[in-house]
Amino acid sequence: MLSPSALLAVLVALSSLQLQAAGPKSKEAADTLEQRLKACAACHGERGEGLTKAEFYPRLAGKPAGYLFNQLVAFRDGKRRSPIMNYLVAYLSDDYLREISEYYERLKPPYPPPSPATAQLASRGETLATKGDPARKVPACTSCHGNPPYGMQPGIPGLAGLSSHYIASQMGAWRIGLRQAFEPDCMREIASALTPEDTSAISAWLGSLPVSPNAKPLVAGSLDMPMECGRAPRTP
Repeated sequence: MLSPSALLAVLVALSSLQLQAAGPKSKEAADTLEQRLKACAACHGERGEGLTKAEFYPRLAGKPAGYLFNQLVAFRDGKRRSPIMNYLVAYLSDDYLREISEYYERLKPPYPPPSPATAQLASRGETLATKGDPARKVPACTSCHGNPPYGMQPGIPGLAGLSSHYIASQMGAWRIGLRQAFEPDCMREIASALTPEDTSAISAWLGSLPVSPNAKPLVAGSLDMPMECGRAPRTP
């Protein structure tokens, strides 16, 4: 759950986030998107760098706007479940969600230092993440997210720079159906084929990767994706 201070910050800032979606701004309304997004900053950081509080709040900065937009729509439409996120975006329009997504894509705060991982765990994770497991029809993470895994335009997120704990929690959420994506939900299929030990190893390796200050997603079509994913079609 959110800490009391974070919850208060979200609730205080909520009105400014929704005023823009509701129509013309009143005299008291903030006149910049940055000010309206103080509600997001309470959990994700002033520049979308991500924060660790009672939970792990992921980095938004620099991720493809298409991916961020898809996630905001999923929260708005109930495909992803988080009480605070569902509430914040419940009545926001597609146009406003795109504006928010494009704002965060432009931000470039420093990346956090990598998390340490044991050599054995990281080695197993690297093998699965870069080679996959053909016997179980599990593709390599890098076949879609890139190597280094900085993502790909327009809708594949970067994985480097995320907490290993956050990555593991999201894989678990896909596995049990708590997190859903647009059909075909390729991540649900992949997560369901992995064991908890696999997930721990992959997450540990990803979390241990250093990230270049100049990291950015690959150009659209740079990778021939091995399977169909909702709103991220395989390259013909």
